[in-house]
Amino acid sequence: MNSEWDCIVVGGGAAGLSAGLVLGRARRNALLLDVGGQSNRIAEGIGGLLGNDLRPPVEFYAAGREEIAGYGVEMRDLATVAGERRDEGFALELADGTELTTANVLLATGMDYRYPEVPGASERWGRSVFHCPFCHGWEVRGKDLAVLGSDEGAIHRVLLLTSWRDSVALLTDGGDFPAGVGERLAAAGVEVDDRKVASLEGPGSDLSAVVFDDGSERPLGGLLVGVKLEARSGLPYELGATRAAANPLTADGIEVDTTMNAGVPGLYAAGDLLPKAPSVPAAIYSGNFAAAAIVGALTM
Repeated sequence: MNSEWDCIVVGGGAAGLSAGLVLGRARRNALLLDVGGQSNRIAEGIGGLLGNDLRPPVEFYAAGREEIAGYGVEMRDLATVAGERRDEGFALELADGTELTTANVLLATGMDYRYPEVPGASERWGRSVFHCPFCHGWEVRGKDLAVLGSDEGAIHRVLLLTSWRDSVALLTDGGDFPAGVGERLAAAGVEVDDRKVASLEGPGSDLSAVVFDDGSERPLGGLLVGVKLEARSGLPYELGATRAAANPLTADGIEVDTTMNAGVPGLYAAGDLLPKAPSVPAAIYSGNFAAAAIVGALTM
């Protein structure tokens, strides 16, 4: 197939922009398709990213787009609605009806984060209600902190959160936590509160208290919750991507090999699509590595 593009990157978050930078600097004919909606855009800043610590995500992505444009990478703010593998390349259909052909596709579409449906959580998501203590722990240090849940993941999270405050609470929401961990929680300074959670309260995006079903309240300045990552489209599987085995974090991850290849020649994946804990630094690395692998394959 005579392809229009050496590579089309689908997604303009940290992974996609990182890939675009590598492809542009390697003088490859690359196109980046992006419709926004990056999962961390609502956060006040990116915590723990060297050289960009606490930089607002919107500003970070705008700077990335400006950088890759300087290397000749074309960008279009269009969704990819369908795709298929053809001969030795791929065909992608865009939202405006355009069909593009490319030798390689790098999937960097990100994932949707599903967090517990507690009234008041959505207004505070990515601020005082969060899923990553490394990203948000510093901002809530010293406040009244808690973890919502009672499974093994919640136990891990509440013990981890003691790095940011010596005494934290585990809100089980009426659930039972695994046997044999009570003494460990107590030794770590974790208080177990088994009351049923009704809502979260506080001014704006700030959290000040959790309200229980019986009307009682508990002061709270930060709440760490578990999330489930869900794929944003079926495009990876239309193109032949290999689905990763389900894990507690995601059921829709993409399995890749050591070169970030996603199961068929020319198809790669990076960022939150990979079946591991998501973070901006990890997304930058995987996008960079995948693009380098693509350049290498094109060269060979």
